[in-house]
Amino acid sequence: MRTMNNPYQARLVVPFGVLGIRCEADALTGIEFLAPGTAPQAPASALAQVVCEQLAAYFADPDDQFDLPLRLGGTAHQNNVWRPMRAIPRGQVRQYGELARELGSSPRAVGQACGNNPVPVVIPCHRVVSKSGMGGFNHHSGGYALDVKRWLLAHEAAIPSSIPDRQARAGKKG
Repeated sequence: MRTMNNPYQARLVVPFGVLGIRCEADALTGIEFLAPGTAPQAPASALAQVVCEQLAAYFADPDDQFDLPLRLGGTAHQNNVWRPMRAIPRGQVRQYGELARELGSSPRAVGQACGNNPVPVVIPCHRVVSKSGMGGFNHHSGGYALDVKRWLLAHEAAIPSSIPDRQARAGKKG
């Protein structure tokens, strides 16, 4: 059960930390990256249990597919960005600019929609990168968030070593 002190129906330990799972009675509404070491929480509903099972299956095998009822909210533009992200195959990436051209948008607006994705991993916003590197993740351009993006891409065999990131390049210059 969700309370003000605990907004999650489950907290699932995953290889890079903990995921906070938010559900309503009939739909997954959010997945949040919580700090490593956050205490796990058993699913508080049948749907939260299914979400945890499907996430665990994905982390065991990146070819496992999600089949979850979603309630995303978001603007029309965000939903227009999230739709083609779901079609990016495992092991592949697309550039913000590619999606922007396809949608008649701008790369920055696509990046903002990616950052506002309420159910990362399920909708694979990590598969969207910049033309010059990794890009950001979850409205962050470095640190833990980018480490999670790298982990997810490596897990999916998306060849992250061929996708440089600004932090790595900056570190090599110094």
